Amino acid sequence: MKPPKTIMTAGEEPTMPRATSMLQWWRRWTVLVAAIWIQAFTGTNFDFSAYSSDMKSSMGVSQSRLNYMAVASDLGKALGWSSGFAIAYFPVSAVLFAAAAMGLLGYGVQWLSIADVIDLPYSLVLVCCSFAGLSICWFNTVCFILCVRHFEANHSLALSLVVSFNGISAALYTLGHEAISGKSSASSDIYLLLNSLIPLIVSVLALWPVLTDPHDSDPSCRTHDEVRVFIVFNVFALITCFYLLLPSSGTYLASSPRWHFLGAIFLLLFPLCVPFLDYVHRALQSLGSSGYAVVDIEEPKILNNVTLDHRTSNAEEGCGKVRLGDEHSLGFLVRSFEFWLYYVAYFCGGTIGLVYSNNLGQIAQSLGQSSSKAKSLVTLFSAFSFLGRLLSSAPDFTRKKLDYLTRTGWFTISLMPTPIAFFILAYSPKTNQTALLEVATGLIGLSSGFVFAAAVSITSDLFGRNSVGVNQNILITNIPIGSLFYGYMAGTVYDTNASRIGKKSVLTESVVCVGSKCYFVTFLFWGFLSVMGFVCSLFLFIRTRPVYHRLGKNRI
Repeated sequence: MKPPKTIMTAGEEPTMPRATSMLQWWRRWTVLVAAIWIQAFTGTNFDFSAYSSDMKSSMGVSQSRLNYMAVASDLGKALGWSSGFAIAYFPVSAVLFAAAAMGLLGYGVQWLSIADVIDLPYSLVLVCCSFAGLSICWFNTVCFILCVRHFEANHSLALSLVVSFNGISAALYTLGHEAISGKSSASSDIYLLLNSLIPLIVSVLALWPVLTDPHDSDPSCRTHDEVRVFIVFNVFALITCFYLLLPSSGTYLASSPRWHFLGAIFLLLFPLCVPFLDYVHRALQSLGSSGYAVVDIEEPKILNNVTLDHRTSNAEEGCGKVRLGDEHSLGFLVRSFEFWLYYVAYFCGGTIGLVYSNNLGQIAQSLGQSSSKAKSLVTLFSAFSFLGRLLSSAPDFTRKKLDYLTRTGWFTISLMPTPIAFFILAYSPKTNQTALLEVATGLIGLSSGFVFAAAVSITSDLFGRNSVGVNQNILITNIPIGSLFYGYMAGTVYDTNASRIGKKSVLTESVVCVGSKCYFVTFLFWGFLSVMGFVCSLFLFIRTRPVYHRLGKNRI
């Protein structure tokens, strides 16, 4: 694509940007920061392993019944498509607070149960888990819509960045738990209290940016200015990722949870300054420039081509022919062979990673690890999931250099670590079991994090940007199915081995399985399934390469 033509007008003195223009630029970016906050504190399903063992002991349930609680949370996501319809009829702020209310109800009632304030039947706990899972989908849809509406030219960069922060929720809640209760505290009920309250508090703090009109922006904003700010945001996101890994080191911050938690909050607040500093930097550059004003002129030829392509797409849709890259209704979506390749690849990739994270507490316990070690594994998974999500923006930064490797190609590569990790877990020797458990957890977190973040942009690219709120929630219906399927299998194997070699808890009737046999068959089964997901993603990459080449030609 040729750069836009410019006209240099002499005789005009460079002036500092107006204050109103600067505020418009800054407020537009506060929308992205608000979406980051929402994502960072609403990935509450990733910290389930941190309190699952206490929940199991408190309720006196088996491993299979505990897994059904995780399944119930994922079943709430099966109704996530409702948020796409809600966003079409109600303001974004209303959908945001509806999500916060569902989370407050779902997690709040569970907290009352685990804290022994009330005695809930198991069936009601499952309903609460479903409300909690549904709230996460509604929060995600709000963030998707904010990115698409406010950053049309770079919505893929915005989506990759924002969704990546969903991966650090478990690490943030672990730090919050340690800051409140102390690092050596064994009590886990504080997790559920934080899960219920913090998303509501963050929703209140994010309300002002969320109410920003997407059309109320500075018309002088340029795409290359946005990309520069996105690069800075990604750099700070990487700093945040490595900062959250400090608990596994011997630093002062690692031994001081409160200061560590405050540092994490500072890293989430600092992005508010980045757009302002960038604007000042450009203003200083304009002072040092010559007395010429640069005026961008859009090439009408390119715009006409895009308009013509859009009209052609609409005409084809009217004839019942919808290509990949066009807007897909539900009917066209489920009839697309590429969608089902995509569905299975996600089912055997990201979903397996999520179920693994839900079982981390019991996996660590079966290998003789302490509860504090289980929490550190949750933090490790969270941090590497965050890193994987950040890497999902690689296709946008390497588009010109690696034209042959499309977004679906990166998606295929991201699935490779998962089967390797499961086979490592299955055949790890006892002497290196702890170290290999950490390595495998990091690999699965990295892989699943990439899948979760990249999937939003892939859905947008292949099945339409305007329909992403509905189509993405249809895609993730594989999560409750996978959670039920994988969780039932893991729970059955666990309970079978527990009845032979397990130890019955003194306080409850639940049985704890100890030994590598507790998950050996499960790891093998998950490993072979993840290989199948890799194969499906490879076929998806081959079939969608022409689509991405066409999208690249139409991109302005």
